[in-house]
Amino acid sequence: MATHNSTLEYLATTKIGEKGQLTVPKQFREDLGLGNGAPFAVLRLGDGLILLPEQQRFEHLCRQVSLSLTAVGLKPEDLLATLPEVRNRVYARRYGKKPAGSSRRRRPRSQRGK
Repeated sequence: MATHNSTLEYLATTKIGEKGQLTVPKQFREDLGLGNGAPFAVLRLGDGLILLPEQQRFEHLCRQVSLSLTAVGLKPEDLLATLPEVRNRVYARRYGKKPAGSSRRRRPRSQRGK
C-alpha cells in the first residue's frame, strides 16, 4: 500500500525498451500497490523526469480540496445540495436552454420509491 514518505530513495537502474517502456522494480510496484496498466503522470524537472502514480496525485488533490473546504466550514452535504442547481446552469450554458423537467424538484435517492 502507498505510504506518504517524502524520502528520496535510489530505486534501481533501468533501460527504455524498444517501445519506450520502463520497468518499475517489483518491490516498488508492490509497495505502492501498482498493477498492470496503472496510470502515471510524467513530470519534467530540469534534465530529469518524475513518475508519479495518478492514484497518489488524485489522493493528494482530494486531501487538498477537503482541507480547503473544511477550513471554510463546508461539509459534503453542503456541496451535494448545490448539484441540481449547478447541473442546470451547466446544461443551460452548453445547450442554451433549461433541461426538460428541471423545474420540478427531485427527491433524494433515499426517499425515492417509498
